[in-house]
Amino acid sequence: MKNPFETEERRAFRETVRRFVAAEVTPYAAAWDEAGEVPWELHQKVGALGVWGFGISEKYGGLGFRDTFMSAAFSEEFAKCGAGGVGAAIGGRSISIGPIERFASEDIKMKWLPDIIAGRKSSSLAITEPSGGSDVASLQTTAKRDGNHWVINGSKTFITGGMKASAYVVGARTGEKGLKGISLFFVEADTPGFSRTALDKKMGWWASDTATLHFDNVRVSAENMLGEENRGFLSIMNNFNYERLGMVAGMLGMMKVCLEESIAWAQQRETFGKKLIEHQVIRHKIADMSARIDQIECYLNWICWRANEGEMPVAEVSKAKFSTSKALEFCASEAMQIIGGAAYLRGNRVERIYREVKVNAIGGGSEEIMRDLAVRQMGL
Repeated sequence: MKNPFETEERRAFRETVRRFVAAEVTPYAAAWDEAGEVPWELHQKVGALGVWGFGISEKYGGLGFRDTFMSAAFSEEFAKCGAGGVGAAIGGRSISIGPIERFASEDIKMKWLPDIIAGRKSSSLAITEPSGGSDVASLQTTAKRDGNHWVINGSKTFITGGMKASAYVVGARTGEKGLKGISLFFVEADTPGFSRTALDKKMGWWASDTATLHFDNVRVSAENMLGEENRGFLSIMNNFNYERLGMVAGMLGMMKVCLEESIAWAQQRETFGKKLIEHQVIRHKIADMSARIDQIECYLNWICWRANEGEMPVAEVSKAKFSTSKALEFCASEAMQIIGGAAYLRGNRVERIYREVKVNAIGGGSEEIMRDLAVRQMGL
C-alpha cells in the first residue's frame, strides 16, 4: 500500500533494513529460535544500523532525531524474519534507553548509553512482577532510603532480555500506594544481592532470553534514582506508547508474512484438478487477510504522522494495539488453514507466528487493558 507520508530517506531506510533482515536474519532465524538464543554479534550488527538511536542525543551515541515512521519500518521489516523471539532478544533494550537518556545522571548516560545503543551491551526495563503485570499500581518491590543509598527488595518477572542485560531500569515503591508512589532506579547486573533465573519454557519467542529478577537487599547509590522520587512510572508512561507502536508495526509485518506465504502456497499447490488459488474459498480468505493488512497499515501511518507532529494519540495507539493483535490472530489462523499440515510443522514462519500471536495480545498491554485505556482516553 502506498504511504502518503513516504520520503526518500524513509524509503531508503526501510530498504536498508529489508536487505539486512533478508541476508543476516531470516536464513538463521529458525535455528536461533530452536537454540533459544541469538549470537551477540547480531546485537552489534543491528546497532550499526542506528535503530536504537532514535530520539537520543548524538552526544550519547544516538541519531539526534526521532522519526516514528522509520522506527515503525524497522519493527515491521525485522518481524518479517518470522521469529518474534529474535526481535525480542535484541530489542529488549529499546524501552529502557529513553528513561536512561531523560533521567539518569550524566555519568551514567556517558558510561552506558553509547554501548547500549551500539549493541555492545544491553539493558532491560523491569516493571512486571510475579504478583501482577498490567496492575502496575499494585507494584510490591520496595526501595528504602539508607543514607546516601537505596536498598531494593522484591522481584520482577517476564523481563525481556533479562538474562543477558548488563543493566536495568527498575520500578520500585518508595512512597504511597498507587502509581504516585513508584520511583525508577538504574541497577547494574553485577550489583551484590541481584540475581536472575531464566524463563525458558515459553509457548513462543524461544530465542528471547526472558527472566525473573531477584533483588535481595540490593544497594544502589542515591544518584541511581532516575527522575523524581515517587514519580518514576508517571514520567515514563509515554515510553509505553512507543513500545506499543513498535508492536503494532511488528504485528503488521507478521500479517504480511502470513499473506505472502499463503499466496505462494496457493499458487503452487493443486487440489481437485486446479491450483488452490483458483478455489473461491481460498481467494476470499486472501481478500480478507489483505483487507485487514490495509486497514492496520493505514491506521499505523496516521498514528506515526501524529506522533511526528508532536502529539501522541494515546487512545488511537491503544485501539491500534488490540485491533492489530486481533487482525494478526485472524491472519495467522487463515494462513494455517490455507497451507494446512505443512504449516503445522516446525521450522516455517507461519508456524512460529501462530504460536506468537498471544504474546503480542498480552505483552505491552493486554487487549483488555488497551480497550479500557482507550475508553478512558475518550473521557468516558
